[in-house]
Amino acid sequence: MRISFIKSALLTTLLLAGNLAAQDQLGDPSGLIDKAASSILEKINAQRDAIKKDSSLAEAIVRNDLLPLMDIHYSARLILGREARRASPQQLADFAEAMNDLLISRYASGILEFRSKEQVEVLKMKSRINPKATPVKTRVRLDSGGYAQVDYVFHMTDDGWKIFDVVVEGISYIVSFRDQIKLEVSANGLDAVIKRLSRGEIETPGA
Repeated sequence: MRISFIKSALLTTLLLAGNLAAQDQLGDPSGLIDKAASSILEKINAQRDAIKKDSSLAEAIVRNDLLPLMDIHYSARLILGREARRASPQQLADFAEAMNDLLISRYASGILEFRSKEQVEVLKMKSRINPKATPVKTRVRLDSGGYAQVDYVFHMTDDGWKIFDVVVEGISYIVSFRDQIKLEVSANGLDAVIKRLSRGEIETPGA
């Protein structure tokens, strides 16, 4: 059985969270994984029983440890494509926040499925580091014994390396969500899409 698209991404991305601003501007972003894994998993495991009773604790962990790593506004622009050029700054900000609130709420429960950093193997980087787009490839060990390929695409910002796309088994989160949102915006307009995202009425890819 394959792991769901966004859940596999969130499970592994939690291991990546850290203080990106402190990273060497020329450093390899794959080093973020091993460096942060122990501290993040310690936090998850310490609250595992409490999270089972109160899912808001899981959402708090995701917000605190995932969002600082993500460039949500850049991802939002990529998802919206041409519509981003026509949108106001407020619409872009509202879309980015609504999109990420939906992901956090829907997939925070995935934390409980991840227990050990040994479930993630960071593959050796074969390509040169590119500040505009550097993929970090990982393999996530599934409960079935198989593996899911989860790749993270980083770019360098003023605050250090940040993730703007996740590719699960060859499927880009940005591309998948963009195709879906494009149809929604064309049919109903961006403001309506933001409202539907905020209400949880739009399914995320692989949900």
